[in-house]
Amino acid sequence: MERMSYLKDMPIAVLGAGAVGKAQAGDCALAGKKVRICDLEPFAAKTLFGVERQGINFYGQQLNLYGFKREGIARFEKVTTSIEEAIKGAGIILVTTPAMGHEPFFKAMIPHLEDGQVIHIYPDNYGSLLLRKMMREAGCTKKVIVGGWSSSPYGSRVDIKGGVVLPSIRVYYRAITLRGASLPSCDQADFLESVKYIPSMDAITNGDGPVGGDTVLDTGFSNVNPILHCPGTILGVGTMENWGLIYGENKYDFSIYSHAYCPSISKVQYSLYQEECAIAKAAGVGIQEFKKEQFFSRENILGCEYMGEDYVIPFDQIDEIQIGTGPFTMENRYITEDIPVGCHVYHELGKKLGVATPVIDSMINLASAMLERDFYADGYTLEYLGLGEMGKEEMLDYLHNGTLK
Repeated sequence: MERMSYLKDMPIAVLGAGAVGKAQAGDCALAGKKVRICDLEPFAAKTLFGVERQGINFYGQQLNLYGFKREGIARFEKVTTSIEEAIKGAGIILVTTPAMGHEPFFKAMIPHLEDGQVIHIYPDNYGSLLLRKMMREAGCTKKVIVGGWSSSPYGSRVDIKGGVVLPSIRVYYRAITLRGASLPSCDQADFLESVKYIPSMDAITNGDGPVGGDTVLDTGFSNVNPILHCPGTILGVGTMENWGLIYGENKYDFSIYSHAYCPSISKVQYSLYQEECAIAKAAGVGIQEFKKEQFFSRENILGCEYMGEDYVIPFDQIDEIQIGTGPFTMENRYITEDIPVGCHVYHELGKKLGVATPVIDSMINLASAMLERDFYADGYTLEYLGLGEMGKEEMLDYLHNGTLK
């Protein structure tokens, strides 16, 4: 297929300059693409500091099964706080903000969309549903392709020294496969073809390749973060909060993968996954399949994203590449994003479809108690995503065909 070849020489706009945005922008620029990187105030004062002057230092181990690697100082066609300026004339738009940043970015982006643009959301976190809803509400009829991915193409961390966000990004692994879908899924062939024009996906296109999910609900269920982060952080909180105090030399060496994961937490993670599978089946959509034994290792189900299904680090070994990846407090996106977005949407779909979710609900309950807030009240609802009034068949028609009744 060559339908998307018009994207080849068009600039790429990266919206969001956190760990995912800096990595995506740097990688694409190093591959020779014209890249515009954009963040909004008040965050841009920190996240874009030094980027226009120095570029971004893209480095790190970049562990992956096939050894794909790219590094160096990346420089950009444009560094801006204006979304209009960033996306004007761009062919591909990469949205790399946390889920809580989707709404303000989408609101600023929608009036300036152009026919033919392809929007990729990393990770999707139901952003594709929200964007389509906001486009309808704004009366936007631009012919764009919208879709998202189950995860980021990397494990990456921004370098921070003394509270200063530096213009450098460490990439400690690269995915060799990711699961993605468009909304509606009738755009999926073009959405997946456009990946060949995104250099930050090169380790995937040159690895095991992207996998098309069965609608954007599939990519929501296939996002491994709620499974990995929520039980690991909540049940490992004692280790985290004591690290650097009564054991471990440095608080900032802590990692849930290296220091908290254990067989009992794996059992909870596998049970949470089984509840997701039951909801996906009831909804009539797909989900990434994992074997039970994949949950019982130091990296759980994360490792297969970049090293394949046979990659196993036993619990009696330290996971060296994850050391220092945190989290270091409960006030972290591992909880503040993956509970109200990931777990709460599962909870809402479970209620809608008559599927019990006791393990998922326990994560919401414990996080609410620990952070002294009501994540049921603060969580994403199906109404917020535009699915609230739809029955199952109506929802599937919308997801597949974009049909609204």
